[in-house]
Amino acid sequence: MVSPSGINNAGVGLRSPHVNEILSTQPDLQWLEILADNHLQAGGLARQQLFALREHYPMTLHGVSLSLGGLDPIDWAYADRLKQIYKELEISCFSEHLCFSQGAGLYSHDLLPLPYTDEAVRHCAQRIAQFQDFWGEQILIENVSSYVNCASAPMSEAEFVCAVLAEVDCGLLLDINNLYVNQVNNGESAQIFIDTLPTGCVKEIHLAGFEERENFLLDAHNHPVSEQVWGLYEYALSKGIAAPTLIEWDSNLPALSRLLQERDKAQGLLDQLQGREAA
Repeated sequence: MVSPSGINNAGVGLRSPHVNEILSTQPDLQWLEILADNHLQAGGLARQQLFALREHYPMTLHGVSLSLGGLDPIDWAYADRLKQIYKELEISCFSEHLCFSQGAGLYSHDLLPLPYTDEAVRHCAQRIAQFQDFWGEQILIENVSSYVNCASAPMSEAEFVCAVLAEVDCGLLLDINNLYVNQVNNGESAQIFIDTLPTGCVKEIHLAGFEERENFLLDAHNHPVSEQVWGLYEYALSKGIAAPTLIEWDSNLPALSRLLQERDKAQGLLDQLQGREAA
């Protein structure tokens, strides 16, 4: 596993409405994250465009369908397709979610949270280790947003994530928007989560926007990063948790220039941190 483009760089998630503009104008982008499941079909214009973009920009690969916490066997045919595009594009790192998304042969359209138990820790660690043996290097696991908690779980989400990290040699993709969504929805302190993390475990950070519903926050990635999430990001940086940072925006997409404004804000905060450390 290699960091996307250095500790002081912010990137953006690649979405199809922006592809032609990026190819034609070649804006100053430090790195791009591609959603694996959008690019697994061999051939076609989308694949050609992806390889054209790779000539100019470093890339990371982000998965949503491995179901690392699930009980069904890992889909090795799917995993092989992931590995093929990873190798072909010479991508720097791969990340997946610490969750399950399928069971009994049925697939969910959401990333479903796990029970925070010792049994689930061991199960997830074994599955991650099994996949990493196949992959040939470390991967990153991402904390997910949730809307319900297992009432009898003996651990907090932070304790669960840290226990998995202690059990298996992988890194963490820290999604700070998900932390805030879970704080509002489930009452778990995002700052305590950040404080609980082992030193050096965070290899990448995600920032995104949520949608306010009547009684909860929806992790919709359809708005700018909120002030609350920016505040938590600054808190994480103040605690020494600095890593390549990605702006995610998946629906109600703005113009590329607006997306890059969000990227520039993250870059500015990373630069401020680097300046303080150099002083």
